[in-house]
Order: sequence, then structure tokens, then C-alpha cells
Amino acid sequence: MNYGYKTPTEMRNQVSLIGKAVRLERIMNRKTKRTIIVPMDHGMSVGPIKGLEDMKAMVDMVAEGGADAVLGHLGLPIYGHRKSGKDVGLIIHLSASTSLGPYPNSKVLVTMVDEAIKIGADAVSVHINIGDENEADMLQTLGQVSRECREWGMPLLAMMYPRGKKITDEHNVEYVKIAARVAAEFGVDIVKTNYTGSIETFKEVTRGCGAPVIIAGGPKKGTTEDLLQTIKDSLEAGGAGVAIGRNIFQAENPTKMVCAIYRIVHENWEVSEALKEMK
Repeated sequence: MNYGYKTPTEMRNQVSLIGKAVRLERIMNRKTKRTIIVPMDHGMSVGPIKGLEDMKAMVDMVAEGGADAVLGHLGLPIYGHRKSGKDVGLIIHLSASTSLGPYPNSKVLVTMVDEAIKIGADAVSVHINIGDENEADMLQTLGQVSRECREWGMPLLAMMYPRGKKITDEHNVEYVKIAARVAAEFGVDIVKTNYTGSIETFKEVTRGCGAPVIIAGGPKKGTTEDLLQTIKDSLEAGGAGVAIGRNIFQAENPTKMVCAIYRIVHENWEVSEALKEMK
């Protein structure tokens, strides 16, 4: 007879859920339920690109602007831990490939969830290319990491991109909404994917996913106004924030850029207002 006492398994599951909730609050704003993440994992694939030569300095700048989290491989906390300055969430990226390899779009698991926990991560992330010839291996990786994250109470962000021989346009809503939904089917906590170009089409992605969807920054935008308008439109379509790298750390003033994005993501400012404050 059960008198309301939880079994050891139920207790472990409850603790894991609480742990995940606590960690999620470190990378997502409690009030808005949105997030501003600055990926800094580019060194793995393309080397020391402009803006990431000094990771400590860049983490300082984006944290000061109001970023909720930074994202990178193990090297980010090892060589970028500041021991001072404004606090910011840490997301450890678990999968990788390089631009010099024979299959640059085929990501493999290089770090485990428990390693990320040991180094102080608030969440982990993996990169999956739907449509790639090695998609099956990447999906297996996503399943493995998702199971480990549920066991450890660790939030999981999945970078989901439609890339492969069948993909004619990586921003096409028909491809993007499949990629996003795949992540939700694995139980991930946040999905990062491409913006589809319009509020109407991106609504199909957010409504059909289930999990919170944030947009990738992609290649450097032509103007700051273009970037901010894309962010504004994605939020109107039901998006939960951004994960933007180059458009932030290669900006003339990364701190001001993050601050402008903060005004839009967390305070619902208009693009024109955010631009005025930047100036």
C-alpha cells in the first residue's frame, strides 16, 4: 500500500526536474521567459575569428550588455573564465566538426554531459543538421544527450538546421519547421534554428514545435536595423529569443549591440527606440 511516500526513482526524477528548472532560470529571463545567448563556439570550426581572439574580454562585454548566457566548448570556461565582472549563464557545446574536415556538416559528440556539469555549466547544447548524409548518427547523438540531460536535470539546447542534398533553401519554412519539430520530439528544452524570413511563416515553426524556439544570427547582417527588425519579427511570431554570435561579437560595440537586443527581447522596445539608444 502506498501512503503518499515517493519511491527512490520518483524522488530522483523530482530532484532532476527541480535541478533543470533552477538551471533554466540562469539562462532564461524569469519574467519574460525569453533569452539572449551569445554563441562563441566558432573557434572549433573556423579558428580564432575576429571578436573571439580574447574570450575573457568578449564575455565581459556581452555580459555587461545584458546577455543571459554565453555558449562555447570546454575552452570557453577554461580560457575565458573571468573571476570578476557581471555574471552570465554558461552553456557548454557538446558536438563539433571543423571546416577542414571531409564532412564539416557532420557533427560528432566530443564532450559528455557530466563533463559539462563538472565545469559549472548551466546547460548544454548539440548541433544537428537535418538532411545531412550522416543525419542518423547525429539523431542518435541527440537521443543519447537528451537521456543524459533528463537523468542529470540539465537543460538541453538543440541547434537544428536543415542542411543536405535535399535542402534547397535552409530558411524555407517547410524545412525549418521539420528541423525544429524533430528537436521537440526528443524532449529538448530550447530549439535554435533559422528565421524563415517573415512573421507568418515563422509562426508555423513556433506553433508546430512545442518547445521554445530561438533564432540563429547567421552571417553578419547588412545593417543593425536589419538585425533588430528580424529579432522583433521573430518575437511577434512566437519566438523565445536569440542565439546570435558574429552579429554581436564582430559589432563595432558588442556591449551596445547586446543592450539594444535586450531592449527588444526583454523590454519589448520598438526597433527605432533601440537604435536611438545605441547612438
